[in-house]
Amino acid sequence: MSTLNAEAQQKLQQLMASFGLRTDAERTPLSNWIDGDLVAGDGDTVELTNPATGESLIDYRDAGPALLGQAVEAATRAQVEWMALTASERGRRMNAAVRRLEGHEEDLAQLESIVAGKPIRDCRGEVGKVREMFEYYAGWCDKQHGEVIPVPTSHLNYVRHVPFGVVGQITPWNAPMFTCAWQLAPAIAAGNGVVLKPSELTPFSSVVIARLLEGGGLPKGLINIVNGLGPTTGAALTDHDAIAKLVFVGSPDSGRLIAEAGARRLIPSVLELGGKSANIVFDDARIDDAVAGAQAAIFAAAGQSCVAGSRLLIQRDIFDVVVERVGRAASRIAVGLPADDATRMGPLQNAGQFARVTGMIERARAAGARVVTGGGRPDGLPAGADGYYLAPTVIADVDASMEIACEEIFGPVVVAMPFDDEADAVRLANATRFGLAGAVWTQDPARAHRVAGQLRAGTVWINSYKAINVMSPFGGFGDSGFGRSSGLDGLREYTVPQSVWVETGAEASVAMGYGDGRA
Repeated sequence: MSTLNAEAQQKLQQLMASFGLRTDAERTPLSNWIDGDLVAGDGDTVELTNPATGESLIDYRDAGPALLGQAVEAATRAQVEWMALTASERGRRMNAAVRRLEGHEEDLAQLESIVAGKPIRDCRGEVGKVREMFEYYAGWCDKQHGEVIPVPTSHLNYVRHVPFGVVGQITPWNAPMFTCAWQLAPAIAAGNGVVLKPSELTPFSSVVIARLLEGGGLPKGLINIVNGLGPTTGAALTDHDAIAKLVFVGSPDSGRLIAEAGARRLIPSVLELGGKSANIVFDDARIDDAVAGAQAAIFAAAGQSCVAGSRLLIQRDIFDVVVERVGRAASRIAVGLPADDATRMGPLQNAGQFARVTGMIERARAAGARVVTGGGRPDGLPAGADGYYLAPTVIADVDASMEIACEEIFGPVVVAMPFDDEADAVRLANATRFGLAGAVWTQDPARAHRVAGQLRAGTVWINSYKAINVMSPFGGFGDSGFGRSSGLDGLREYTVPQSVWVETGAEASVAMGYGDGRA
């Protein structure tokens, strides 16, 4: 075992002990939070690998259907207790709960950094996002107003927004802490109980968050985290009769399985899936800003982001200049160990993703694409850093029909393609089955709004990239999924409109003419 991996294991053990995720006797990870208690799984062993070294990091046990059932029972009971409180009290308790994270921010960030392989600076920012999300939705608890419908009868007709009951959530490995809070906060603000399954590759930070939040005054069992494999724990979640709605963040292939499971049981789902986002640079753009934006769009989080700007569309007369500058800037990005404060890009999270991304690069080369920079392991990594590192990669001479131009990469790889005019840019941008995000760089305000309005994307940035906030709705079209997260739209995904009719007339008006039986 490398020295780097031994140090990571030791640090992880210390962090897990500080959060209570280890037993004193067998040192077995308590990898689930169910009904207010830390619980170890009893299924097959799941081995986690250190993304920075490629070596074994820690094992835990799959939760399985029995523990999943206990989590659903707990959420069902706690949801009733939660909804018995006033809306104002629920808001106060959510605010109190998120304050329990205070003093634990650095340890949470360190835990996430080791297991997910993300730069520590990024993880610190994501801890702040957790608090931001809960504070925002806590404010919505007592503002979920209904409405009165002016129906053409003597009835008072009003609409309430009522919770589903217990919702099931499945979150991904690329941003486990962020997506955990992204879904938990609106779900409980709307009045639901939750059973959440993180990716089996990144199990622990969600458990810690749930434990801290519940310790702040949420009902015991309102939030439950179950960890394990998709075919066992995941299938038990999607198939459970008491789960009233499914919410999934991940790949399109897995999203289809989630939607099919919901369809079989006639329950709705929200899917936030992949992307192949177009980052469009017109010849009147401020080049310095566009180059910086292109880097942030694709190389942040090592490209493991659903909104990554993996297609850089550049107007032809500035194409060579922009490609050269993006390539030069990419070669200077500090790639290194996740724990290093100087690291701006860490490794890919797992071996499967590394193989997928490097395979796509090699097939692009074989098809005639030109690797401007990157394409392999970066230089200068410390001894033992033999994990899933890939240098920031820029690829040109790409035909729009190539795999690397059509399929989601989910790695630090951007393909640059030229366009001739505005119509050509829109055509190329929309030539994808995805529709999650996109960006337009131009100093012409009319063009900016005109092009943005033609993009088939759920989020469009103008002279910016990757500005995301809990206040604004987020989601996509096509293979990028359906439904919305965040904002008021995200809150509404966790409620059902209920129409209530109250007769106010002196004599009841009975529909269909059945009123002749009055005394």
